[in-house]
Amino acid sequence: MGVAPPAAWGPITTITPRRHGGNLDNKELTAGSTLFLPVFNPGAGFSVGDSPAVQGDGEVCVTALETALSGTFELVIHKRAALAMPRAETPTHVITMGIDSSLDGAAKQAQQEMIALICERTNLSGEDAYSLCSLAADLHVTQAVNVDKGVHMMLAKTALHGPA
Repeated sequence: MGVAPPAAWGPITTITPRRHGGNLDNKELTAGSTLFLPVFNPGAGFSVGDSPAVQGDGEVCVTALETALSGTFELVIHKRAALAMPRAETPTHVITMGIDSSLDGAAKQAQQEMIALICERTNLSGEDAYSLCSLAADLHVTQAVNVDKGVHMMLAKTALHGPA
């Protein structure tokens, strides 16, 4: 899933995920989840491609068990959102994504995005958000194949709220 990339990127392949989304290969993006994407063009140009029925974290063999896709997508524009990278939410977790030519770079980006998300949603400082990531967030390899690598960081929504 993705939106039309910036015109300045020129023609791009559908294989490689980037800031606009695309071939994210994140198995957490199932029915009931929400994907947030930066928008670069009027109307966004939303598009949906392949639909894996089964895929492990990392998609280590360049393929998943692909299937036909049938679904309903609700598109909502958040005009004040200034996202640097795709983010997602499931009923239980917030998810940030990193995409880079190396797994280390992708992990660092996913972590930086999670720190930003935590700071946006809580009154924690960047340093405290960083500590929370170390205590409660999990890094997963989203994609170890294709041109760029993907890592996503998951944090339970309950970790964003203080004690009751």
